[in-house]
Amino acid sequence: MVFAAGGFRVKLYDIAQQQLTSALENIRKQMKDMEKAGVLKGALSADQQLALISVCTDLKAAVEGATFIQECTPENLELKKKIFGQLDLIVGDSVILSSSTSCLLPSKLFTGLKHVKQCIVSHPVNPPYFVPLVEIVPHPETDPSTTERTYALMKKIGQSPVRLNREIEGFVLNRLQYAVISEAWRLVGEGVMSPTDLDLVMSDGLGMRYAFIGPLETMHLNAEGVSNYCERYAEGMRLVLNTFGPVPEFSGETVQKVNQALSEKIPAVPKALDARRKWRDECLIGLAKLKTQMKSN
Repeated sequence: MVFAAGGFRVKLYDIAQQQLTSALENIRKQMKDMEKAGVLKGALSADQQLALISVCTDLKAAVEGATFIQECTPENLELKKKIFGQLDLIVGDSVILSSSTSCLLPSKLFTGLKHVKQCIVSHPVNPPYFVPLVEIVPHPETDPSTTERTYALMKKIGQSPVRLNREIEGFVLNRLQYAVISEAWRLVGEGVMSPTDLDLVMSDGLGMRYAFIGPLETMHLNAEGVSNYCERYAEGMRLVLNTFGPVPEFSGETVQKVNQALSEKIPAVPKALDARRKWRDECLIGLAKLKTQMKSN
């Protein structure tokens, strides 16, 4: 949907025809709903965008003539390696081979492929239609032109790409996310705060400003620049950081406590979860519109 919104012809590939049929039905419904609500991306109508999307169950036919291939299989290293091994045998020397993996290192995915210079990770954020960030992570042998072309493409389709200079476990978004989750888990597990109040600290506290500025700019603005912030608060930060506990196991009593609190708010059944996801996406649409408006001001 993001690529079609940018005016590109898209061919969806899957080994199961039913998956493709369902995908087209879901895409049509979502595009029509967003067009009706006035939040459809891109300059083309929903029908024009839908006309750009076709499906295929033959991998070779699917990638014929492609300039960019985005792999979106489950987060399974062997499965992804199998797919890229198949692609390596049938693609030319100009197409970009990109993975959506959120954690698997490029060196584990692409090493040994004859087209390794054309391989890269382009990690989108769920749901990518409403959250524009894309982490671009090169393999040590990725050609710089592959990185630049991927970055330019993501900009062209309206995403917000960021470049990692080298691969690192978890990339950047998940390293930051896991740091927050880890301390949140410890605070709840140690009885400092309830799960519901913990989430409020982020949604009605840190998250309010992080929707527009990052942690480093927050430091800059919360003092007379970053240098002044470090002069004022470095000692206090170190004192607090030294009290952080070990990495949680994410098991046992804390799982039950967090699950109970969240299930009381949102029952862990498909109907309730889907309704809450829809609400989340509506919030993200509103936030995206506000961010666009704020930037234009």
